[in-house]
Amino acid sequence: MTLCISLSARPSNNGTRFHNHLYEQLGLNWIYKAFAPTDLAQAISGVRGLGIRGCAVSMPYKEDVIALVDEMDPSAQAIDSVNTIVNTDGHLKAYNTDYTAIEQLLQSNAVPTDYSVLVQGAGGMAKATVAALRDAGFTDVTVVARNENTGRALAEHYGFPWRAALDGGTADLIINVTPIGMEGGMEGGMEGGMEGGAGSDSLSFPQEAVNAAKVVFDVVALPAETPLIKAARAAGKPVITGAEVATIQALEQFVLYTGVRPTEEQVQAAEEFMRAQ
Repeated sequence: MTLCISLSARPSNNGTRFHNHLYEQLGLNWIYKAFAPTDLAQAISGVRGLGIRGCAVSMPYKEDVIALVDEMDPSAQAIDSVNTIVNTDGHLKAYNTDYTAIEQLLQSNAVPTDYSVLVQGAGGMAKATVAALRDAGFTDVTVVARNENTGRALAEHYGFPWRAALDGGTADLIINVTPIGMEGGMEGGMEGGMEGGAGSDSLSFPQEAVNAAKVVFDVVALPAETPLIKAARAAGKPVITGAEVATIQALEQFVLYTGVRPTEEQVQAAEEFMRAQ
């Protein structure tokens, strides 16, 4: 049997249900377990020493694991953030499938690159989002973050401006990468870990910004219909949801671990099984 795991400060059952359901559908003798490590370095040594094939990494470990792996894929190297480790005969290679998910969704939704963009947030997922926007060819992007140190550093790293607050600002594409609207303080991906969760009933952007936007994107995955997504749908706006991000990033992890790409029907069944808990 082949083992894959996740490391998170506050693990959830989302990843375990998604991956294990796909293993069962595909007849793979694999199993996926979630852990909250007490010592990250020892946990990564365990991945290497025990021959654990794959390891998902959630906050607050996405940057700390960089020093513990052997190789960085461009998807992780570009943003100095890791959410996936693949172990091949003791060689640990790090990836970031959050970046891949954002990149795919911008493309599949045909969001024009000449749109103005407001990205609210400055954490690990915001890094993946801003990097994907830049690499897709977006040039009019503003990072909005209350913390000047992290917000300004993120924005300037990718050649964009920073501002501390929205202050009535609007854009064609608005993207929430903060915990506002999040259920239970869980991270936007399959596993837990983002600090926060307060304001789960609050709008991350004011209604005026929603009304002015052409596309609304909320990276928060739980609940699938966040207050921002509900407000955008009510205003007749096209939306991109965090649930879509979570599914794609977990699917790409699954492919990296197993070398098998499930069908759309199999992925949909796994997603439905995950959300039925």
